[in-house]
Amino acid sequence: MADDGEWDRRSLIRGAAVVAGAAATTPLLGRPAMAQAGGGDAEALFRAGKFEQAGRAYEEILKSDPTNLNAARQRGHVSLLSNKFPEAEKYLKMALELAPSDKETNQLLGDCYIRQDKFSLSVPRWQAAGKDVYAKWFGAVSGTPYQIHGDIARLPWQQVDPSPLVEVSVNGGPPKRFMFYTGAPWLGMSAEVAEEAGLSPVAEQQIDYLNGTAWQYFGVLDSVDLGGIELRNIPVVWSESDQPDPGGPRDGLIGTWIFYHLLTTFDYAGRSLILRRPTPETAGRARADAARAGAEPLPLWLAHEHGLHSRGSIVGSDPGVVGLSIGGTGEVAAVMSEETAKQWRIRTDYDRALETFAHSHPTVAYPCYPKEIRLGDAAAKEIYCLANPNQRPNRSGFDVLTTFFHPFYKPCNITLDFTGMNVYIARGKAG
Repeated sequence: MADDGEWDRRSLIRGAAVVAGAAATTPLLGRPAMAQAGGGDAEALFRAGKFEQAGRAYEEILKSDPTNLNAARQRGHVSLLSNKFPEAEKYLKMALELAPSDKETNQLLGDCYIRQDKFSLSVPRWQAAGKDVYAKWFGAVSGTPYQIHGDIARLPWQQVDPSPLVEVSVNGGPPKRFMFYTGAPWLGMSAEVAEEAGLSPVAEQQIDYLNGTAWQYFGVLDSVDLGGIELRNIPVVWSESDQPDPGGPRDGLIGTWIFYHLLTTFDYAGRSLILRRPTPETAGRARADAARAGAEPLPLWLAHEHGLHSRGSIVGSDPGVVGLSIGGTGEVAAVMSEETAKQWRIRTDYDRALETFAHSHPTVAYPCYPKEIRLGDAAAKEIYCLANPNQRPNRSGFDVLTTFFHPFYKPCNITLDFTGMNVYIARGKAG
């Protein structure tokens, strides 16, 4: 099992994604937005999701104490959230010089490198972070990864519930039905599809999964055809388990790493997945389309390899950081901690407990019905959500009000622009 088993368990193709994707987003509400001396104000700003202000506060700490490991690492972390790679590398390397064996610094820098497709540079960082499986995996990718061929693809959804499925071709084979889910990082597939594609593992590991175990195999795929856009030389994962998939049959999963190489629109209202080569022109058109639809740009933050976040609210709260789990499987529009539900006096039905899984382990959550949840101009009122009393602290270290899931987006289209690090969400079909 990898050192950070939680990350691996979340990444499996599974049907219990609703709670699993949000189980690490426990809000730490009730703390002061500002603390006092010794860097406490910087930490409080970071926890509150005021990342730009936190970055400046960490810089002030470093001016007076250039050997402060936490300030250097956190300053790099702030930049990495917004894909500001030169800044992120500068401060994470500073932290690495202060503590070469610090696992968190090495993992953040490894993530920084793989986001830029600098896989060879990430290998020693994964090794130092205790992630030998990932070091072997990324070290086995030769040449340029994620080569993009084609300019635009529009994949009609084969179904919407319990999870959207689209057809893709793996290594030139017949169409396969893949789920997409931003709560998972990589391109994943079943063992049968991997065998059909002629894949061989370069690394493997056994992990806990549901009430049993699973094996994960890591390899490199020659090609995946996404209906007009082909990606070549892609890291890929396939799994075998002694547990039935609670989400039902499917051939694979498209995760965030694919989407952040493209300009992606999840057109829920139009029942299609729109993928474009990311260029200044396509990003400009996306901004113009959003403006015509009345959608303001929202910030996009990417945490720990694949966790998407923006700014939203619940029950009229001040805007705060929210998680974006797009795609996947589930019937609830959002998941929040029980603490959050109580703080905002959200009606919670303790008589109808839901036995489900979080991070692939059993948990019990409760239906709740907030008066409103909102992301930009998209809002849902009195919609079915879950309050989870067993949520784990967010490992990225900042507070998260709630995480939005599959049903919330249904009347809308939502575009992720990883070049400008913006989210656009608007009601109706995409143009």
